[in-house]
Amino acid sequence: MNSNGGLKGFDERLMEDLSLGRRKGVDDFEAISARRDTEIPLLHEIIFSSNDKPKLLSQLSTLLSDLGLNIREAHVFSTTDGLCLDVFVVDGWETEETDGLLQQLKETAKRNPSLSNLTSSASERISELQEKIGESEFDRDLLQIEEKIASGSSGDLYRGTYLDVDVAIKYLRAEHVNDNSKVEFLQEIMILRSVNHENVVRFYGACTKQRKYLIVTEYMAGGNLYDFLHKHNKTLELSFILRIAIGISKGMDYLHQNNIIHRDLKSANLLIGDGQVVKIADFGVSRQRSQEGDMTAETGTYRWMAPEVINHKPYDHKADVFSFAIVLWELVTSKVPYENLTPLQAALSVRQGLRLVIPSGVHPRISKLIQRCWGENPNTRPVFSEITAELEDILQPIQAASSSKGGHRHTKQKIQMKTQR
Repeated sequence: MNSNGGLKGFDERLMEDLSLGRRKGVDDFEAISARRDTEIPLLHEIIFSSNDKPKLLSQLSTLLSDLGLNIREAHVFSTTDGLCLDVFVVDGWETEETDGLLQQLKETAKRNPSLSNLTSSASERISELQEKIGESEFDRDLLQIEEKIASGSSGDLYRGTYLDVDVAIKYLRAEHVNDNSKVEFLQEIMILRSVNHENVVRFYGACTKQRKYLIVTEYMAGGNLYDFLHKHNKTLELSFILRIAIGISKGMDYLHQNNIIHRDLKSANLLIGDGQVVKIADFGVSRQRSQEGDMTAETGTYRWMAPEVINHKPYDHKADVFSFAIVLWELVTSKVPYENLTPLQAALSVRQGLRLVIPSGVHPRISKLIQRCWGENPNTRPVFSEITAELEDILQPIQAASSSKGGHRHTKQKIQMKTQR
């Protein structure tokens, strides 16, 4: 259990993202909204550090419930070599003073044999990961930092050069440096340095032993797919949609073949480069699949999240297939998923079995593929090798027809430089 700041009060403004506030036309959530308390309770974050093992999340959830705490959120971060950070957001502890709560948690955990190995040695494990990543360290003096191009929840992204090559530099913001964010950052480095595919963003190096953590990857001039689709309301040619979808599917197939589950596949994490190539990026919450192939805990982004993840059920690589279906829907509609719902309302809708409406004008085979990919039962969803084959089969006659007409007028769309995320 993290004894160095493992418990902290949350500012009430952070509750805005969890609001079930009504939106026009969302009657299904009226009963839930009506039950909200008139006063927002004090929230605390509790982080457990231990070796990953089956049913750990369930055991920790029971521990917190036994102490009268109500779990608002649960997240799990796992490194490729077995360290697990279980992060809970809870209410039920009525003061900002947390020493008493920390002591109760330690005492209860000691009395439970299955939780007796909980430890505060996350910093030691982080040091081990840093040593493994040491080979990726590079000459920071050769890195030229230019303009900031994006800001995330815990880091900033800059454009720059390294040995005259255009690069993107991702910094972990100083005020967000803690065991949790360090593990996530190191996790991303571990995965990036182990992959090599034309549809996965290229890794150049990292620094993790100085005050500022940073990751250096190739710079993608086209920005991210979310901005490309939604900031300019583009109507895309079918051939372009298919080529982008095929690139994503090939990249995801490569990751799955290497036992890497992305867990946050969405249009904002897909980058566009020269020649309309698309590359998968942002591996902060990715992890390698265990031998059993199952994970639990909610991680990812609600609008793209699979129902089994939302429901905290065991899940595997098929959760990425569900997310891909949402991205494919975005490509054929150029719309934001569940744009009239809050993120949490979207998640509750998916949980109830609701899905986005596929317009009647969408190619029937693409429509059918989307429905297969976002099926409720993960076992019935196709794998990415099947998805790639289907998309390539749909594209083939379109390319043949275009060639027979002697041109590719519709495939030379220019992709303007957008903000990278």
